[in-house]
Amino acid sequence: MRALKKLLSVNKDLIINSSSDGVEIALLEEKKLVEIHNEKMDARWSVGDLYLGKVKKIIPGLNAAFVDVGFEKDAFLHYTDLSPYAKSIIKFTQLAMNDNDNSFDFAHFQTAPEIVKTGKISEVLNGKPNVLVQILKEPIAAKGPRLSCEISLAGRFVVLTPFNEIVAVSKKIHSGDERRRLQKIIEGVRPKNFGVIVRTAAEGKSTAELHEDLLTLEANWKNIQSNLKGAVPPARIMNEESKTTSILRDLLNEDFNKIVVNDKKIYDLTLSYLQRIAPGKANILSLYNGDQAIFDQYGITKQVKSSFGKTVNLPSGAYLIIEHTEALHVIDVNSGFKSVSNNQEENAMQTNMEAAEEIARQLRLRDIGGIIVIDFIDMKLPENRRKVQEALEGFMKTDRARHSVLPISKFGLLQATRQRIRPEVNINTSEDCPACTGTGKITSTLLLEDEMEKKLAYLATHGHKNLQIVVHPIIHSHLTKGIFNSIIKTWRKRYKIKLKSQASNISHLVEYRFLDEHLEEIKIYA
Repeated sequence: MRALKKLLSVNKDLIINSSSDGVEIALLEEKKLVEIHNEKMDARWSVGDLYLGKVKKIIPGLNAAFVDVGFEKDAFLHYTDLSPYAKSIIKFTQLAMNDNDNSFDFAHFQTAPEIVKTGKISEVLNGKPNVLVQILKEPIAAKGPRLSCEISLAGRFVVLTPFNEIVAVSKKIHSGDERRRLQKIIEGVRPKNFGVIVRTAAEGKSTAELHEDLLTLEANWKNIQSNLKGAVPPARIMNEESKTTSILRDLLNEDFNKIVVNDKKIYDLTLSYLQRIAPGKANILSLYNGDQAIFDQYGITKQVKSSFGKTVNLPSGAYLIIEHTEALHVIDVNSGFKSVSNNQEENAMQTNMEAAEEIARQLRLRDIGGIIVIDFIDMKLPENRRKVQEALEGFMKTDRARHSVLPISKFGLLQATRQRIRPEVNINTSEDCPACTGTGKITSTLLLEDEMEKKLAYLATHGHKNLQIVVHPIIHSHLTKGIFNSIIKTWRKRYKIKLKSQASNISHLVEYRFLDEHLEEIKIYA
């Protein structure tokens, strides 16, 4: 349970790698990779972007419409995503587009009546008007983007929602006095025709800080209104902030230790953003100038290689099998070759607890969405099943995507759902095999040393004290490099065994075998 307690205060690092293809952003918590984002240079779509769209087709049977926002396939807009203020949005769009003399003042805008929850989309979008829409989900596979008319502009402390007068405070702020204080402040500074959602990060903030955040968002809305003037659909009206700044906006707190960037332009933009939203944190930003690739320097490349793919190994020797179909994702928990005790229930419990932490990380890291079925190792005691479920819920508390976790069934299956916003992150971690000139695949060579040591530790704990490892000559050279501090010598001292490396010209690059004192091969079944 110690890992759960650490969630209360987690050290975070943001490592940003810029290349000719785009920008890769890695978020580390306690040096462990938990999120990776890829922002391509030619990326056109981002959740939160605002577009002027043209309604092309209304489908009464689906109670939805298809809207042209410039994607090769029309975007999807369902009635439930219209917003109660859909008629006001349509009216505002027309007024802003035709505001040739700059006389349109949003403070004096007269909102239209709200639409009913059980209405028909054909009644609201009659005449197929031009309408301001926001990207709710990026294009996934062959599907176009999903849209919403519930326009919202997110700041660091508040979210601005036009066309209503509602002030709401995050439920994660538990203090009644603090909730009332924030409500009173926002009611006093809220601009007309805007609602405000107070974010959790606003807790303890001053009136000046909250007002400044509101003024910034109000200025953004004025830019949107200006960009609509004379626009011809489909047209992008406002870009969401870059992924770097949006991550900082949503996550930046006292737990952030460092932000490291390898590009001067991104460094300057990030510094400017930090100085604006959190001047006291500007000193955590640094520009990386090392000879080694930035992701290699901070161990991210190796973590990516070990974290993606069908099989994910856990430190204890247990492992996960992650499969996905069109309808759902399935995660199978396997105990591997290591047992912590002779008690089967205790073994299952400890392996499942370890797996729960890694599964929560995998869901966030791969951005897995939809229905997820997890096959934990069977546990007989209902109390243990409940503890594993609660552990998974605890580990997922830092996940920004909406999610729900159900109790473990008597068959050992746990069902969960997780919000799907972007396409799932899939990274190919295999490499072309030098032994078969690229016709096959092998496990990443970055992980070979760790894999060999794990098997060696297993053999040492099971009574093997005189071993020989047979490897490819290149790997042999790597293991024996250095007279006093070679890897082989380190392993000898660490596991208190006799060990030597033997080069074999007939071994493939990543092939290795352990021999006992009789030079007989030892088979390890994990």
